[in-house]
Amino acid sequence: MPTVEELYRNYGILADATEQVGQHKDAYQVILDGVKGGTKEKRLAAQFIPKFFKHFPELADSAINAQLDLCEDEDVSIRRQAIKELPQFATGENLPRVADILTQLLQTDDSAEFNLVNNALLSIFKMDAKGTLGGLFSQILQGEDIVRERAIKFLSTKLKTLPDEVLTKEVEELILTESKKVLEDVTGEEFVLFMKILSGLKSLQTVSGRQQLVELVAEQADLEQTFNPSDPDCVDRLLQCTRQAVPLFSKNVHSTRFVTYFCEQVLPNLSSLTTPVEGLDIQLEVLKLLAEMSSFCGDMEKLETNLRKLFDKLLEYMPLPPEEAENGENAGNEEPKLQFSYVECLLYSFHQLGRKLPDFLTAKLNAEKLKDFKIRLQYFARGLQVYIRQLRLALQGKTGEALKTEENKIKVVALKITNNINVLIKDLFHIPPSYKSTVTLSWKPVQKVEIGQKRANEDTTSGSPPKKSPTGPKRDARQIYNPPSGKYSSNLGNFNYERSLQGK
Repeated sequence: MPTVEELYRNYGILADATEQVGQHKDAYQVILDGVKGGTKEKRLAAQFIPKFFKHFPELADSAINAQLDLCEDEDVSIRRQAIKELPQFATGENLPRVADILTQLLQTDDSAEFNLVNNALLSIFKMDAKGTLGGLFSQILQGEDIVRERAIKFLSTKLKTLPDEVLTKEVEELILTESKKVLEDVTGEEFVLFMKILSGLKSLQTVSGRQQLVELVAEQADLEQTFNPSDPDCVDRLLQCTRQAVPLFSKNVHSTRFVTYFCEQVLPNLSSLTTPVEGLDIQLEVLKLLAEMSSFCGDMEKLETNLRKLFDKLLEYMPLPPEEAENGENAGNEEPKLQFSYVECLLYSFHQLGRKLPDFLTAKLNAEKLKDFKIRLQYFARGLQVYIRQLRLALQGKTGEALKTEENKIKVVALKITNNINVLIKDLFHIPPSYKSTVTLSWKPVQKVEIGQKRANEDTTSGSPPKKSPTGPKRDARQIYNPPSGKYSSNLGNFNYERSLQGK
């Protein structure tokens, strides 16, 4: 094993040789042997080996293996020095191997070391993105669990920091191809991270790109299989996938396939859904997702069937008035409980799909069923008006900090829900039923559309992607109804439901 003096002497030979450095193979071998020495020798070897690496291609394997030994040394300072120098070995055909080594080193628990590995990977990414991706995906597909997990997180957090000249179209195509291989067997958390990676790629910002992503999600959701409501994993997978799909839908990227699956397979089993997530109102979660998707349906082969499923489920949450006893009081012990949150979602979904078949209520239902529906609507509307008045009274005069208490936050949301239902019910009481009103779902931020504001057209080609909002994918800004807040609209709730019914 060489001493510190011998290492310095052979370093001097190589440094002084200038253009003839490659002729001093023996001197470089001495430096390689320095990795077998003590702490001082190893530190010097960690610096000297990469400095002259490119001059000795015939010793490339030995040099990389020697540096790798130093990357795994017990002394943390030696490891850090060796890792810091690794990008210098990333030349030509050696780069994928270096990327593979660095990816494995992501498993370190030392934070300074971990940052060095990240920086080294970013450094070689800028040299050769495709080669670096080869090393990363090799470990994602075949490496240990901790390496796989950290490699995926590296891609999800660091890709977006790379400049356009690094993330070329070819590089993005490679990311998509390799990601598809990984998506054949992923956990829920991994799937979410890969959707984050893919949805951030420039080449997938177009309509055709978004459509590709929707198809990937649909495949992951297993929409061809019969839904099993009693299997928590099956339910959770569908919800995870649908949550990823929703931001991708737009007026040109349709949700039809998902909406049909929810109407056919999920709605009939709503009450029997099971979930591994503690405290989650799984039924409400499903109905919210359905409501969000219903705005973006295209031509629907089973439109009438889906509307009928929605209608039947809506009836379950719109009770008939309780029968009155001879003395004029309710025969039952209490009024039926009105599920406003569920009704908002179902009514909104029905209203959105109803636009595509506006004569559903008048031409597709028999007279008895239509009459029953009107009675339920009337009863629900009465309860709604009472609740809206109570909420207005409770919130009257409250501003600023007063509205930020937990109790008042709930009341503000409740007012949004009831206002939405009120608007949608008014539409259905028109003769014939109307589907023209627009509302913003209670859990969604209100979209402000300024007069004269020019909306960017969605790109329909494979050319330059549209400008993207920094807050996420641009959604279709069709929901512009702003529920009253602060000073409430004085004419809200004055619609005479009973008079309208009598006119029918």
